[in-house]
Amino acid sequence: MSQKVADIAVVGLAVMGQNLILNMNDHGFVVCAFNRTVEKVDRFLANEALGTKIIGAKSVQEMINSLKSPRRVMLMVQAGKAVDDFIEQIVPLLSKGDIIIDGGNSAYKDSQRRFKYLEEKGLHFIGTGVSGGEEGARYGPSIMPGGSIEAWPHVKDIFQSISAKVDNEPCCDWVGADGAGHFVKMVHNGIEYGDMQLICEAYDIMLNALNLDLEEIGNIFTEWNKTELDSFLIEITASILKYKENGEYLLPKIKDSAGQKGTGKWTAIESLDFGIPVTLIGESVFARCLSSLIQERANASNILQGPSNTKFTGDKKQFVDDIRKALYASKIISYAQGFMLLKEAANKFNWKLNYGNIALMWRGGCIIRSQFLGNIKSAFDKNPNLENLLLDQFFTNEIHKCQDSWRKVVSHGVLLGIPLPCFSTALAFYDGYRSKRVPANLIQAQRDYFGAHTYELLSKPGVYVHTNWTGHGGNVSSTAYNA
Repeated sequence: MSQKVADIAVVGLAVMGQNLILNMNDHGFVVCAFNRTVEKVDRFLANEALGTKIIGAKSVQEMINSLKSPRRVMLMVQAGKAVDDFIEQIVPLLSKGDIIIDGGNSAYKDSQRRFKYLEEKGLHFIGTGVSGGEEGARYGPSIMPGGSIEAWPHVKDIFQSISAKVDNEPCCDWVGADGAGHFVKMVHNGIEYGDMQLICEAYDIMLNALNLDLEEIGNIFTEWNKTELDSFLIEITASILKYKENGEYLLPKIKDSAGQKGTGKWTAIESLDFGIPVTLIGESVFARCLSSLIQERANASNILQGPSNTKFTGDKKQFVDDIRKALYASKIISYAQGFMLLKEAANKFNWKLNYGNIALMWRGGCIIRSQFLGNIKSAFDKNPNLENLLLDQFFTNEIHKCQDSWRKVVSHGVLLGIPLPCFSTALAFYDGYRSKRVPANLIQAQRDYFGAHTYELLSKPGVYVHTNWTGHGGNVSSTAYNA
């Protein structure tokens, strides 16, 4: 194939790669499909791609030869070594100004490294988050590109055409330099972990404290989806709860051990490294870890006692509404924490992130899509330098309206022995964040007492002193450092 006919090549014909190719074809772009196992290309062309303008390549050289200039190669392969290996394979075949796009779930630090490496070779790199799963990829995902800004005009039309649309606005815009796209996708996935765990906690307390059956809980989620909780995850939860096979509910038959691919964990690790208290996502990761201890939990359930009363005895209808408000308030906290992490990364890496646009990108196509994200966009549109989402008037008012219910739900969870790790940590963060004084002065005194780590006096900011607390210690203090 010597004719340069393809607008873009997509490497990797797993479910996401195939569906993105079909999506691009639907929007008038000529795509060259390639896979390391060439038989997959033949099968794809003979089946899903039959009757389309999609072309296939049987070698890397043939794929490169099919591309218009600047060449655009999008990798939809497994994150990690496979991406690096394929980059090494195609770099010698590319020309200055050509573009390599990594659309997998890569770690943002890998994207930073690849950006720098390819820039030195005169090539452009885009690391882009793609969210929405199989259906999103086929009919409109959320796309979060970052990397070489010079490459954006050459992929903008393709990406924005195939992305989801909300109010005719594409759920895709340029994020920022080097690894910004994959960092934003990582935070998106962390928030997804948090949203899922919060929904599970609401389900758990309705099932085990209120004794509601699955049909009743499913109907409640259906009603909640008509409120401020309107979202993809609430919608599918209602469907899952009501789903039956052979006349029996499927959900109780599913093993209660949640898997994970690691992106939620990455978010939690980065929050610790950056010193940002993204507590809710962290707890959602730990909740999955705890779920995997199935045999230990089974053994412990026969030994460790909980409260004598495990059933709620008050007004069930009112308590269900309290749970809705607690879920909403906790969700606000999770997103506020996520955007705190984005702001810190922007400061650290000198990224010029547009937080309102990020919220817009998440409003459609992706797993965390919800009406709620429109309120976040409005908050940052009003004040691009907003210090924290909780300080926007809309969210301040929403939290104030929900907090009595939120406190009741967390309290009843504790009293009834229902674990609510994410509801609880969200409330603890809120109470800590709104506290003018926290007990960290005692921690500083303790550190100085046992390790001569010094402390700062309120009356002398920036001056670190050491006290000989016992009279037996010396006056030499430890070297100050921050971990």
